[in-house]
Amino acid sequence: MATQICPNCEKDSFTWSINNEISESTIWNCFKCEYQAFENEIDERNCENCGRKTETKLKDNEKEYWWCSNCNSKSEIKTA
Repeated sequence: MATQICPNCEKDSFTWSINNEISESTIWNCFKCEYQAFENEIDERNCENCGRKTETKLKDNEKEYWWCSNCNSKSEIKTA
């Protein structure tokens, strides 16, 4: 499986897996910094930075944000 740039530590060590126990959700894990985020596969859009439809919504224990697997940009989603 190919690795991606981790949105937390920015190392090429971010991989995904499917968790069938939690409604087949995608879990992203970094094997360098042990960061973990859950992907909302329903929410996907064109990246504002690179224009490709490779931006998905990730959520961790502290925040929710858009992350592009193509250009590695991220933008935090502010909640009121």
